[in-house]
Amino acid sequence: MIKRALGCVVMIGGLTAVAAVQAHHSTAGVYDPAKEVKVTGALAKLQFVNPHGSIVVTVKNTDGTTTDWTFTTGSATALATQGITKVGPNALKIGEEVTVVGTPARNGSPLAGLRSLTRADGTVLGNAGGN
Repeated sequence: MIKRALGCVVMIGGLTAVAAVQAHHSTAGVYDPAKEVKVTGALAKLQFVNPHGSIVVTVKNTDGTTTDWTFTTGSATALATQGITKVGPNALKIGEEVTVVGTPARNGSPLAGLRSLTRADGTVLGNAGGN
């Protein structure tokens, strides 16, 4: 009886470990870490959620059109430790001009993993614990 109970505990522990490993995903399949993209535009949207947020920057193209670039970020907590916030005296504001550097999507879409964000005054904010 004890062997059977111990076997069940081991099996459940193993299944739980497999589920946890599968739940954490690799960004290498989405982003190309060997490349870098740098865009300048107006901050259009901020989503500070866990486990990953996003920052959308509207970029004016040379032909007069615009492209919304979405930069995925780390957790809200990790962003706050790097100075990237939505509240407080140094908070990012919608419409603010920013330059953003990231790891571009492999499929060529306007999507990237955030590396850094530079404000118009030259303040550089980084991304900890993210992509």
